[in-house]
Amino acid sequence: MTLMNDLLVPYYEHPSVRPAEWDAIITAAPRLYGVVLNPASGSGETPDPAFAEVATRLRTAGARVLGYADTDYGRRPHADVVRDIARHRDWYAAAGVFLDQVAAGREEFAYYQRLATAAWGAGCGTLVLNHGTAPHPSYARIADVLVTFEGTWASYTRLGPQQWRGGGGVRLCHLVYGVPAAVDVADLARARGATVHCAVPGMGDHPWGTLPHTLEPAR
Repeated sequence: MTLMNDLLVPYYEHPSVRPAEWDAIITAAPRLYGVVLNPASGSGETPDPAFAEVATRLRTAGARVLGYADTDYGRRPHADVVRDIARHRDWYAAAGVFLDQVAAGREEFAYYQRLATAAWGAGCGTLVLNHGTAPHPSYARIADVLVTFEGTWASYTRLGPQQWRGGGGVRLCHLVYGVPAAVDVADLARARGATVHCAVPGMGDHPWGTLPHTLEPAR
């Protein structure tokens, strides 16, 4: 059973195209950990008025707004990621940042430590790192949430108990797609140590263009 504040929603659709879905997310704000805004595979080059309006409505409803920034597993230039972080703060008043395609090895940690310092300096209060797998324990020192699984429901059912050996203060998150309508992933995620999760029905190249079944608007 889904509990309060354990849903992290990365919904990568434009508000003008999917207004009912965004309305449903805003209605669900009290039980969300956060909502990831992704206007243009990042902040984009100019502010998007539709996303600015959605961000304002989310904040008013009590949701934590997180700006999306890709890091390309530590290969994207530091300045480009920092620019995305700053734009999300300036244009959408994001409370934090969701860094995607995050490396998991110890050798890349210094890159992400620099990004964390820049994010804190820009006023970001929440840092979510999407490794998609269990990372080196050092990442727990800089993150509020570590995404230690991202993949299909079929893969998730084969996943054994995850043994996290990092610090105790960080929350773990599992992102699962291709999830059947009758399945509630929350209990299984908690049993595997993840107190934050998202489970959506979408598959293919764009699974995060769908919402969790519990948030889907009435038709």
